[in-house]
Amino acid sequence: MTQTLILMRHAKSSWSNLGQVDHDRPLNPRGRRSAAVLGQWLESKNLIPDEVISSSSRRTQETFEGLSFEVTPVYTRALYHADPAQMLKVLHGAHGSCVLLLGHNPGIAGFAKKLAAVPPHHDRFSDYPTGATTVMTFEIDKWDNAQFGTGTVTDFVIPRELADT
Repeated sequence: MTQTLILMRHAKSSWSNLGQVDHDRPLNPRGRRSAAVLGQWLESKNLIPDEVISSSSRRTQETFEGLSFEVTPVYTRALYHADPAQMLKVLHGAHGSCVLLLGHNPGIAGFAKKLAAVPPHHDRFSDYPTGATTVMTFEIDKWDNAQFGTGTVTDFVIPRELADT
């Protein structure tokens, strides 16, 4: 059985209020545009998640809202600045066949690198900029069988490669 994972770093956030608590930072206008085009890109590839697990931060929540998917997300503090081991633990609890995991750097970049059997040939995969999105498939029957080094990368994109960002 094939399971699909969409790993996404939140879109570009605002730094206009330097005194604001990091967890509460919103997206900036470019980030809102990027989230919308990422949602359109995923939809054009028929990659509609049936489960969404996201960091509880405001910028990850706003990124998910901008994607415009009709699925109820689970927001968890466990993904807020999580490391790859913590992200794998969260993924092991997933149940959907197409799961969107939405998080932060450096954890999401490290997680993508550790999951991929072979990284994509893309200059930006290593630094995983805001909005970076990796699609991977796994030949497993349930997510708790997912292991590092077993994901097949089928796509990788950054918002600047898409129109209207």
